Amino acid sequence: MTFKISRGYTLGVILPLSLAAGYYFFIAADRYVSESIVTVAKANDMGSELSGLEMITGVTSSSKQDTLYLREYIHSLDMIKKLDEKIALRKAYEAQKRDPFYRLYSWMPQELYQWYYRNRVEIVYDDLTGLLKIRAEGFTAEQSQMISSAVLGESEHFVNELSHKMSRQQLIFTEEELRKAKERYTNAKNNLMAFQNRYGIFDPVVQAQSKATLATEFDTELAHKEAELRTMLSYLQDSAPQVITLKSEIEALKAQAQKETSRIASVSGKPMNAMASEFQNLSIEAGFAEDTYKLALAAVEKSRIEANQKTKYLAVIQNPPLPEMAEYPRRIYNLVTLLIVLSMLYGIANLLKATIEDHKY
Repeated sequence: MTFKISRGYTLGVILPLSLAAGYYFFIAADRYVSESIVTVAKANDMGSELSGLEMITGVTSSSKQDTLYLREYIHSLDMIKKLDEKIALRKAYEAQKRDPFYRLYSWMPQELYQWYYRNRVEIVYDDLTGLLKIRAEGFTAEQSQMISSAVLGESEHFVNELSHKMSRQQLIFTEEELRKAKERYTNAKNNLMAFQNRYGIFDPVVQAQSKATLATEFDTELAHKEAELRTMLSYLQDSAPQVITLKSEIEALKAQAQKETSRIASVSGKPMNAMASEFQNLSIEAGFAEDTYKLALAAVEKSRIEANQKTKYLAVIQNPPLPEMAEYPRRIYNLVTLLIVLSMLYGIANLLKATIEDHKY
């Protein structure tokens, strides 16, 4: 019994399968894959309060957002340019010339180059774990590992820059405010010291109060002496020695009281009340500048602490390994799949043909 293969089966199944087998075994280039697994984490994630979903999944919304940013960056033109500078990526892909379907041609513009790159560097994000898988293809095992390592290095640089940029801007702002507050505080203190040195008074308000107290004491003493004089004149003559002595004391007290009163009125030709007002203004400015300086200093320290707490880093779960066997193309799998598909199409075509012939009669 002989098994005869029809001409249609030969053309529809065997011939395409043979061409595909010829391509896979003699033309198709081996493609190795080096896979790394990473995620973006913050230094204070473990100590922060998590929401219910975050407690279940272990993934914070901030880390997820940063990881998604990283995913987009890896497929960006900026990343491609960095890889071209670092490992000459385009030349490495252009070096493969045997397989026309997976060859990168030198005439391709950057848009097609980016499309080619995205098909060679696959990124898979796991929503449940928050992990990012980076699968880099190369035409040799060493090339795939080199590409994956370069992508990992640039990703770490991107995460560090993303983490430190906002912290640096905030710290620069607070340090500038501290510089201004310190300058203002220094000027306020210098103005207050210059006022004190100019008039030779440490605190005109306190001095005015002490002068006023002393003048009051003189007035009180003068009132006592005058009352004593009136009493003495009731039984002594004006020429009595006691009366003359008491009058001399009263005149001395009046002179001293007038002198103290004039001191209260002005110092160095400037009214005491004006000096006190100016001194109070300078003191208030110095006190306010000091409080502002303390707040600015505390803000700088707080910014530094927050910058350390919010530091983000690239957590590498798996470093890029050196693959030992090519993952693509999957020759046997692809050929078996192609055989099944072609056989199904051939069967459907024969069924349609038989149905059409039956309707002719």
